Amino acid sequence: MLNKEGIEAAIAAQFTDEEDGDLSDVAKEAVLRDALQRARQPNLSFFAFTATPKFKTMALFDEPGPSGASPFHEYSMRQAIEEGFILDVLQNYTTYKRFFGLIKQVEEDPDVPRRKAAKVLTRYLELHPVNIEQVVSVIIEHFRLNVMHELGGRAKAMVVTGSRLAAVKYKLAFDRYINDYGYTGIRSLVAFSGTVTDPDTLGSSYTEVALNGGISESELPEIFEQEQYRVLLVAEKYQTGFDQPLLQTMYVVKRLAGVQAVQTLSRLNRTAPGKSRTFVLDFVNQEDDIYKAFKPYYETMPVGENADPHRLSELQHLLLEWAIFTPDDVTKFAEIWYCGMRDHSATDHRVMNSILDFVVHRFKDRAEEEQEQFRSQLTAYRNLYAFLSQIIPYQDTELERFYSFVRNLLAKLPPPGDGKAFILDDEVALQFFRLQQMFDGSIDFSKDVAEPLKGPTDIGTAGAKDEEVTLSSLIDLLNERFGTDFTDADRLFFDQVRASAEQNQDIAEAARANNFANFASYLESILDELFIARMEGNEEIFDRVMTDTEFRSVAHRHLAHEIFRRVRDEPG
Repeated sequence: MLNKEGIEAAIAAQFTDEEDGDLSDVAKEAVLRDALQRARQPNLSFFAFTATPKFKTMALFDEPGPSGASPFHEYSMRQAIEEGFILDVLQNYTTYKRFFGLIKQVEEDPDVPRRKAAKVLTRYLELHPVNIEQVVSVIIEHFRLNVMHELGGRAKAMVVTGSRLAAVKYKLAFDRYINDYGYTGIRSLVAFSGTVTDPDTLGSSYTEVALNGGISESELPEIFEQEQYRVLLVAEKYQTGFDQPLLQTMYVVKRLAGVQAVQTLSRLNRTAPGKSRTFVLDFVNQEDDIYKAFKPYYETMPVGENADPHRLSELQHLLLEWAIFTPDDVTKFAEIWYCGMRDHSATDHRVMNSILDFVVHRFKDRAEEEQEQFRSQLTAYRNLYAFLSQIIPYQDTELERFYSFVRNLLAKLPPPGDGKAFILDDEVALQFFRLQQMFDGSIDFSKDVAEPLKGPTDIGTAGAKDEEVTLSSLIDLLNERFGTDFTDADRLFFDQVRASAEQNQDIAEAARANNFANFASYLESILDELFIARMEGNEEIFDRVMTDTEFRSVAHRHLAHEIFRRVRDEPG
């Protein structure tokens, strides 16, 4: 709109009857106009201010001047921290790890798709009442002991949850814990969009306004400033752009990576009178993950290789090779799409949908793996052209109309699989749970070199096929990932305890004469004697089993199973 005359002049200079002979003159002009509008305009200048530039930002604004230097001025995070404009949000960073144990509750061992089932199991663990209650207790007690008195008793905290349902469950558990213990001065608010139903509670329906006692969405930021509200629980809201200087602590119960991690944790970096430090308690991410996310933005921003323009032609060739659609389909669609762009008639829509529906029908005839590879290549072409056409003056009507066809086709393709979520229902149960602090300190950015920002360089390769595995083997894999991480020394200690217990006639007789529950109870009564007998040379692990109740509980369960099975000569 701001360079209309220049664009029309360029069209008049470049338009010839020989070009794109399979389209009408009206359609050819419209295609060229779209291509010229997307590119840089010589009479327009753009200026960007951002703390988290993406590769696209750096590429679009990289227009070197007469000296050949890029027109960027960098004021780094490191410099801003050193000069006191923002706080270092990773100066006091603590990670917790949650150790889960799952058991299969059904007799049969059904085959399940690994990735879908793993996602469902992870969600099951994240939303399990035991997990939420344990995390909430840590959050509230940490806030009471370490945060409430900060900023003259005005410090606030944010809890970042992984989903809207998680936000609801954490809000309910948070308020329940406060009421149960009679704590005062810690009222909470919750922020999420729309209405949430809990599949575990029949007829449930939750909204942000209802859970906040009638406070409207627009009023929430102002209400949160008031002294009585100290904690804000969020799901995909207030993680970017939210400016509350009294926000001093963040509790993270969500997977964060890249720019999202930087933007989310940076809600804490605002300065305020008396605010000299911040806290982050992270129950999901590890310090290495956060280091990798922040490192590129800490000092100089390295930029990786730009996308190769020839990849567009390569992708176009790959997509046509499938024979799911033809160049003739693209041309027929473009003729209608570009001739009536401002006002398509009902007939126009019918014809365009008919063209796309034939393509969708051919798509559905392919195997699921082929469908996903084709969809991936379509998406790669759409994203790559939308990016490169802003940098490179293609003025290529064939690429432009191919882009319009691909964009509309993607919107009509059916969702991956059958579009239904994978459900496990009551086939698994939580066997044990332990929450343990893993890291406490500051994250040092002085080491290593930042990884460069990566541009769109792939050409849409297919994702890995979701192989079928038995439910029990998948649970074993998840337990291996989330379960108790005994070291080799730990295992040796427990093997010694188990071996001596098996040789004890009283213990062996108890295992043979009782069911497992009674034997486990008996073993618990003499467990200290077994541990003390193996204390010499194992002081570190001995101290842990005698002082860490969660660790001891898991160790007891493990030993009871092993001794009971071996003495009775039962298969593992």
